[in-house]
Amino acid sequence: MTTAYEQTILQKLRHLPPERLAEVEDFVDFLAHRQAEERALTQAAAHLATAAFARVWDNPADADYDRL
Repeated sequence: MTTAYEQTILQKLRHLPPERLAEVEDFVDFLAHRQAEERALTQAAAHLATAAFARVWDNPADADYDRL
């Protein structure tokens, strides 16, 4: 299903010359690659933070909160 927003973009693309379409494709590829990199960095940071926070949270003083 194509949204109105997608239809607007498609109409604009149809008016571009082929060399500009190639630029648009390159830009879309760049955005997709950047999004994948950002997702990977976020996951890596969360993984590293889990280990760091585990030392802080896993202690006898906080055991009461673990049971909640």
